[in-house]
Amino acid sequence: MSAINNNDAEDATSYQPGNRVALEHTNDPHTRLRPGDEGTVRRYDPRQQVLDVRWDSGSHLAMLLAAGDRVRRLPDADWARVLDALRTAGQAAGREAAAWWAQDTIGGRTSGDVATAAREILTAIEGGRDVDGLPAADPYSLADDADRYAENAPPGAPAWERLTAQQCDHARWAWCDGYDAAVEAEAARQCRVVLHPDGDDRDLRHVYPDRLRLGGPGVFAGDWAWAPNEHGELRIPVGFVGTLVDTWNGWAVFTCTREVAEATVADQHDARDRYRQQLAATGITGERQEQMVDESVARLRFDGDVIVADESRVHDDPEAIDRITPDAHGRYTVMGRAWTWIAVHPYDCDRIAGDLPGPPATVAT
Repeated sequence: MSAINNNDAEDATSYQPGNRVALEHTNDPHTRLRPGDEGTVRRYDPRQQVLDVRWDSGSHLAMLLAAGDRVRRLPDADWARVLDALRTAGQAAGREAAAWWAQDTIGGRTSGDVATAAREILTAIEGGRDVDGLPAADPYSLADDADRYAENAPPGAPAWERLTAQQCDHARWAWCDGYDAAVEAEAARQCRVVLHPDGDDRDLRHVYPDRLRLGGPGVFAGDWAWAPNEHGELRIPVGFVGTLVDTWNGWAVFTCTREVAEATVADQHDARDRYRQQLAATGITGERQEQMVDESVARLRFDGDVIVADESRVHDDPEAIDRITPDAHGRYTVMGRAWTWIAVHPYDCDRIAGDLPGPPATVAT
């Protein structure tokens, strides 16, 4: 019981002139004050536990805390400004610390497969898991509190020596919270720069395959597209930006812009060229080579605004030729419901064709 009384006394003595309070309960049966009414502290007598309040309603009823009257402290606008400044300073320090950390982890001062490390780190951050070695503030260390406060508190802020123990804690936590949030955000940004083929630092979680929904954006490739790179890792040479509009036997059906459709046709030409080179390496050339290419890889080409997809030799059917026209919005469904397209992770692609949209706007509630 004594510990509770000591804490109550410490809370009570924290009332200072200018503090904002709200009424929770009063034993005065004649007052017009009601719970929730707000006022400003004029003075406080800690021995008698009498709180003199200038209420916004015009009342001057004093609170007899020892007799059962209760108020709660409201956030002080000036003190909130102090905490905001400390939080901002912590963010700046956190970003700098994360930038140095990145240089030694996934940046210029490291070697080896930085992409794998960046993918693991980003996955951990996005999953809310701790990352070994990532800088972090110590909210329980008191050593730097006074110096941080003196350096970063805004003009007009109360001196450190005048703060209550609770205010000192809040000042430290504001700086530490800003630091940790900025470290995590900057580390994730640095990872995205490493992983995105164009060095894009945008958050792309909204186009990850596990978040893809009908009508939403994604990155697509054929399930046949995976190929080992020079390090032996399976990668997708190019992913195509599109909008998922349907599924077909479990495969994705998506629409895309003319730009992306052209990239799809170009990639198909590249696939045919790669197969020609493989055949040539085994001594197969000339008409036999071209016949084998046609039997294995469809021919795609543009005829004006129409994509001509010739699979007649692939299926040994002279009528297996499709003409893909754009819809009313100029978008194409390139071999949808015919080829085994899948949604892929953007960071599994060496190149991404098309412009990825930003995340959907959130509606404040």
